[in-house]
Amino acid sequence: MSRVVVKVGGAVAGSVARQIQELAAGSDVCVVHGAGPQISAEMARLGLPIAFVRGRRVTTAAALQVVRASFAVVNAALCEAIGPSAVPLFGDEIGLVARHVPELGLVGDPLPCRPAAIDAALAEGLVPVVAPLAQGPLNVNADEAASALAIGLGAEKIVFLTDVPGLMIEGSVVPAIDAGHAEDLLAAGDLEGGIVPKLRAAVTAARLGVQAEIGETAVLA
Repeated sequence: MSRVVVKVGGAVAGSVARQIQELAAGSDVCVVHGAGPQISAEMARLGLPIAFVRGRRVTTAAALQVVRASFAVVNAALCEAIGPSAVPLFGDEIGLVARHVPELGLVGDPLPCRPAAIDAALAEGLVPVVAPLAQGPLNVNADEAASALAIGLGAEKIVFLTDVPGLMIEGSVVPAIDAGHAEDLLAAGDLEGGIVPKLRAAVTAARLGVQAEIGETAVLA
């Protein structure tokens, strides 16, 4: 059976269960979710500073507590929506590894890995739902975590489910983009916001043989 990694953005976590269930009917599916809006809202409520560098959240020790709590809320809601086949997992507890990025605080660049807990869940026909923390613990970008897991798990495809229809250029959705062109856009700084880490993660996956889709946009090696 084919293996698919699905990255779910925090903004759409409550509305994608049916898509995940449909994918799981024909493939082994591992879900990685974010919680960006929830984290920012809670940090603002607590008066904690909110800062991003190239789409990645600067994470202090206090912010990391908010990150974990927000992930727990989103993870539980997503698992409930998917149903009894969903298995809640936290990356730092199952061996997700990352290279520390000190200038961002308690943040890491996730590395390809194959956690035994995910393999075991997939072997039983279950749907692992992974909160993107790495050992340390370190906060890792959910898009990058999904890409690293897709590579490590030997997935055929990675699908980014988001609140935008795909990569937008001059107001239109791009149906497909090759990795080289995508890298040029990223290097030129022509893109901003959440699409930056998504496109970077999709390019990484595509370069290493994983079919990548951001909404309606296919990212080709």
